Amino acid sequence: MTIQWFPGHMNKAKKAIKDLVANIDVVIELLDARAPFSSCNPLLKNIIRHKKVIRILNKSDLANDNITKIWIKFFQQKKQTAISGDKNDMSQKKKIIKLCQNLAPNRNSFEKPLRVMISGIPNVGKSTLINQLFGKKSAKTGDIPAVTRANQCLILQDNFLIYDTPGITWQKINYKQIGYHLALCNSIGRNALDEEILALYLIEYLQKEYPEKLKQRYKLENLDLPYDELFNIIAKNRGCILQGGIIDKQKASEMIIQDFRDGKIGKISLETPELWEHWIKEAKDEEINLDKV
Repeated sequence: MTIQWFPGHMNKAKKAIKDLVANIDVVIELLDARAPFSSCNPLLKNIIRHKKVIRILNKSDLANDNITKIWIKFFQQKKQTAISGDKNDMSQKKKIIKLCQNLAPNRNSFEKPLRVMISGIPNVGKSTLINQLFGKKSAKTGDIPAVTRANQCLILQDNFLIYDTPGITWQKINYKQIGYHLALCNSIGRNALDEEILALYLIEYLQKEYPEKLKQRYKLENLDLPYDELFNIIAKNRGCILQGGIIDKQKASEMIIQDFRDGKIGKISLETPELWEHWIKEAKDEEINLDKV
């Protein structure tokens, strides 16, 4: 199953960003550090084209530190500016401002202010970053996708303007992993996903990549079981049981997903550059096999 979510207001958001981008000097694209490839939106890439871009791997406090470093190195090897982002890092404000100024050194006066656009997928932390830069609540924040619905211009300094833009997702998601990862990171509307399938996907992934964290969080004795059996054990251990001893799959799924989002399972990254190479090859092989049928 491939998750697709591009509600109608995102077409308006796409147009608003297109209208704005011609007058922008630097684009800050926020990626989710837990899923940098999945949150790197090709639709946005087509809009910003040759603009100077800073990629911030946001929510790095929830991601695997070593894998975040691998992703930053991956982007830097492609000659792209990339840093990790953490809302609790008080030094981040100065670092971001300095990077923007270095990329557009001629935009430094009242007559020619530096114009910076902050963009990214829904619920990646754009408004939180803006509030960090301003040191106060200047933008709306929320724990649901698509809180910001229109462009907002904010004056950081007389020579430094910041534009907050609505979050937009991939217009068409080509790989199932992207849909799952965006949904797990809370960047997809609930009406577009099945929580049980999502929880099972997460358990299967953790079983392979983070077995000890999975075992420790849910007090599991044996991981050498099918992931759907592990799901049932977790549900029973956590009391997700309906009358008659039936497993409350919806409650269990929501609990497991929220544990991941809150970092209660541990610092988890859902993807690496190497994993993506494998998944892309897998998808291509599947297409070849389908063609032969």
